[in-house]
Amino acid sequence: MGVRHAVVAGGGIGGLTAAVALSRRGWRVTVCERAAALTGIGAGIVLAPNALRALESIGLGPAVSAGEPLAGALGLRTPDGAWLSRTGAAASRYGVPARAVHRGFLIDALAAALPPGALRLGVSVGGVDEAAEGAVVVRTSAGELRADAVVAADGLRSALRGQLFPRHPGPRYAGETGWRAVLPGAGLPALPAAETWGRGERFGIVPLADGRVYVYATAVAGPGTRPADHRAELVRRFGAWHDPIPALLERLDRPDGREPDPVTVLHHDFYELAAPLPRFHSGRVALLGDAAHAMTPNLGQGGCQAIEDAVVLAHLLAGGTAVPAALAAYTEARLGRTTLISRRSRRMGDLARLSHPLAVSVRNFAVRATPSAVTARGLDTLLGWQPPPGPEPAPGSPQASSRSVDIKEEER
Repeated sequence: MGVRHAVVAGGGIGGLTAAVALSRRGWRVTVCERAAALTGIGAGIVLAPNALRALESIGLGPAVSAGEPLAGALGLRTPDGAWLSRTGAAASRYGVPARAVHRGFLIDALAAALPPGALRLGVSVGGVDEAAEGAVVVRTSAGELRADAVVAADGLRSALRGQLFPRHPGPRYAGETGWRAVLPGAGLPALPAAETWGRGERFGIVPLADGRVYVYATAVAGPGTRPADHRAELVRRFGAWHDPIPALLERLDRPDGREPDPVTVLHHDFYELAAPLPRFHSGRVALLGDAAHAMTPNLGQGGCQAIEDAVVLAHLLAGGTAVPAALAAYTEARLGRTTLISRRSRRMGDLARLSHPLAVSVRNFAVRATPSAVTARGLDTLLGWQPPPGPEPAPGSPQASSRSVDIKEEER
């Protein structure tokens, strides 16, 4: 058997991770990304312990471990600054601390780990066709490619998902809109990672490993609602909330406190898949990330689950394993877990979106009354996940000496 070829549709976090993982399992990979350049959107991502262990399993731990780890775990506050909950540092429980990084940093690290010539920019994938001898013909904007397997990592509105599952309802609006920005952290005191819950509104603060600060905000709104001035809208909604939120909003216009230097504010409505897919594969095509299980961002697990998908898929496609059998095993390994996490994220969003004063008071009381140990145990299913064994590391490499933690999943 010659070297097998995989075509990856999409150069986002999931697609690039899959390409790196497959190449380190002996596959030849081609990544087709429709954008003309790989530019991580101007937002942050929290690489939770489960995602970091997955990256470590394919030798990428050192590439994403620069800078300071995220201190502690995400706490919850009220608009007046009172704490609803604070949990201890995840590193003591899961063996590795979470890291918050700019998405552009992660994209660059993944792209740098690709084999030379694997990435094709400005090339979109329009569809796939079965070919003779078990191959797949991939139709792209630059012509046809033949592959032994195809990885559909083409996002929320996946063209390949639409072709393979034409009766699936696809994405639906999740009831919220959101803003995101990355701000310079110079001159700011040390900031704890925290999310503040109001009445149908939230504001999150996440210090990044490089010293900048990732901020995000959400509000209940109809789909397609677009404020004329995003900064003015954020100040109207959150300008009277606790420190340091007003100071951070000021940096949207004046990040250094002296000279105007506008910061890009991203504004997106939240969407999720209206229903789970019946499976994550069809023939020789596997779906991963948002193409397979787009979820709300309430647990911060969308990108982390795409990374998990990628390393599991590559593990199952290793060696001479038959592609159809490997992809069936991939569905078996990933469908249940991602469906559970998607539902948990939706329930968390339902709580956060409450706006009636009585409902908000009951919610806040319940959060305060929940012991931190109970909250921590509830995260074990998410953060204690263990990746399959990675490719054999070179002797003396950081991967060879990395430790793993066995956390039993408790949620059923």
